[in-house]
Amino acid sequence: MVPIADRPEDVEGTGGQGPQDPGDPRDAREAPTPKQVRDEIAREILRIHEESYGRGATLANAIMGDGFVIVVLDDLELLPNEQFLVDNGKQDAVAHVRSQYQLAIQSSFRAAIERATGRKVVGFASTTSVEEPRFMAEVFKLE
Repeated sequence: MVPIADRPEDVEGTGGQGPQDPGDPRDAREAPTPKQVRDEIAREILRIHEESYGRGATLANAIMGDGFVIVVLDDLELLPNEQFLVDNGKQDAVAHVRSQYQLAIQSSFRAAIERATGRKVVGFASTTSVEEPRFMAEVFKLE
């Protein structure tokens, strides 16, 4: 360790340990419950989806297992151009473009999952069904 010339090694009263924690230990929060984590994940994935597409889904449901998270967005709302394509038999094109877009914005989804779970996302997959009932499933593999 090399001391910095213009600073004393021991700042007043810290014993060289750094500043004291300003928080009151009685204000400590409990860890979130599994339901709170699932609700946060569902809310965040739906929010990112709505911001990305301008439309969302009626319901988002998060399912957590040992090492994975699945988020299902039910009653998916299509954009007008997507609806036109579906009405004209081009469901595969819409599903393909949506899947590619999901892969392109996956960093936002991964960050939301990592914040909520406290675990690293090591894999991501997405699928879209534009036929009734419309839904999208986002699958996250956790470290």
